[in-house]
Amino acid sequence: YPSEFLMQKITEDNQVPVHLHVSVSLQYVAGLKGRALVEFFHSNIAEVENEELRHLMWSSVLFYKTPNVEVMACVLLSTKAIYFLLDDSFVHADEHQSDFWNKENSDCENSSFHLSCCFVLKLNDLQSVNVGLFDQYFRITGHSADHIVTCLTRDSYNTHTFIQQLMAVLSLLARTPSPEPVDKDFYSEFGSKTTGKMENYELIHSSRVKFIYPNEEEIGDLAFLVAEKMDGLTNLPSLNILLYVLAFQVNHVEGSAQNTSSLQPKTLILTSSDLFLFDEDYISYPLPEFAKEPPKRDKYQLADGRRIRDLDRVLMGYQTYPQALTFVFDDVQNQDLMQNLTLDHFGE
Repeated sequence: YPSEFLMQKITEDNQVPVHLHVSVSLQYVAGLKGRALVEFFHSNIAEVENEELRHLMWSSVLFYKTPNVEVMACVLLSTKAIYFLLDDSFVHADEHQSDFWNKENSDCENSSFHLSCCFVLKLNDLQSVNVGLFDQYFRITGHSADHIVTCLTRDSYNTHTFIQQLMAVLSLLARTPSPEPVDKDFYSEFGSKTTGKMENYELIHSSRVKFIYPNEEEIGDLAFLVAEKMDGLTNLPSLNILLYVLAFQVNHVEGSAQNTSSLQPKTLILTSSDLFLFDEDYISYPLPEFAKEPPKRDKYQLADGRRIRDLDRVLMGYQTYPQALTFVFDDVQNQDLMQNLTLDHFGE
């Protein structure tokens, strides 16, 4: 251990997404290759000597206790735990969460060291994994509110690869087998559903970790919600959601030294007649078992919506993935979606 193939794969995966900024400490990690990366894992991160690094992924993450702070992380999956190597700016982002993060190293801030926090979720504490719509994100749930993390991969391939690797690692865990199921008769098995709502698809892994996938009803609920926002202008049965994607809305920051832009996470939903931007809660739903009350905000909150027939043109950037798109609408009454786009775009 480790094989040449694994080291090559981990080296290839060790690339920070170009559109996201990371701290100096994480830039150092992103610069490591092959054996140096594995040695870094064993000397700085691994908690026991005989654990193996199996997978590496860069992703934005959200924590249940700080649902409004999305932070960049290097996610490392080993045979014992999932490690989230976090951007050090996150610790100071939410001051009232000081009980959640141990700040004993704060006196080192002005030294030449670059510190990162590492959040550890042991595989033995893992209870369920909820996969989001169209594999755009997934939520890992442990036994308490401190152990709920959502990885916003915004990429179905990365989600699929991580889930596969996680299942493979969980298969190695020695857990006590579940008790034998009691034989149920036909009526108790199919007649005990008190609600008419279909349950989500659940796959119970041999390690007893649940992998929960969304069902068709979630798309139906989303279509109904979108139709509500359209003020009944459309016929619900004919409303189809053509595209659901986690994206960023670009807001240019005025008066900064260089022409910088802030990225606001949004859920983009395209129907046959409209384009919507939603603020979505990726961490609170479905409700964890220990939750005493519903979340403070709805799962979907409409941020903006436009009719496709008002779309004048789409400007495409020439950079590689992720692609930047600018939608220009000609509805005079409602200019707020593209307020930053002026004729200067075609000038100097």
